[in-house]
Amino acid sequence: MTESEKLLSFKEMCAKFDVTPRTLRYYEYIELLTPIREGRARYYTPREVARMTLILRGRRWGFSLEDIRQWLLIYDQMGTEAQMQAWVELADRQIVELQTQLDQLRSAVDELRETREEVARSLGARTGDN
Repeated sequence: MTESEKLLSFKEMCAKFDVTPRTLRYYEYIELLTPIREGRARYYTPREVARMTLILRGRRWGFSLEDIRQWLLIYDQMGTEAQMQAWVELADRQIVELQTQLDQLRSAVDELRETREEVARSLGARTGDN
C-alpha cells in the first residue's frame, strides 16, 4: 500500500483535521463520511480524507452541512462535471451571502466606533478632560 493509499484510524483522522471525535462521528451519522469498519474500529481511505478536506473548507466558507452533503452526492451520482457546475452555483450564492454579512459587519463596526466616540467625548466633558 502506497502512502497515498494509507488508511487512517479514527484517532489519526481526528488529529489530522483537528476535529473532535464527536464531530467525526456526526459527519458519519449524516453520511458525509463512510469509513471502512472492522468490528468497532473505523478506517478512512484517501477518498474519505479528500471528502473531509472539502467538508471543512465548505464549513469555513459558511456552507451548511446539507449543502455540502448535496454537493458531494452530485459527484457520487453524476460525476465531476455536474459537481463542478453545482459548485459554481453554490459558490455564487455563498459569495453574495458573505458579502451581505461583510457589509453588515462593517456597518456595525462603524456604528460602534461612532457610539464609542460619543460616549468618550461625553465622559471627557464631564470630567473636564475635553
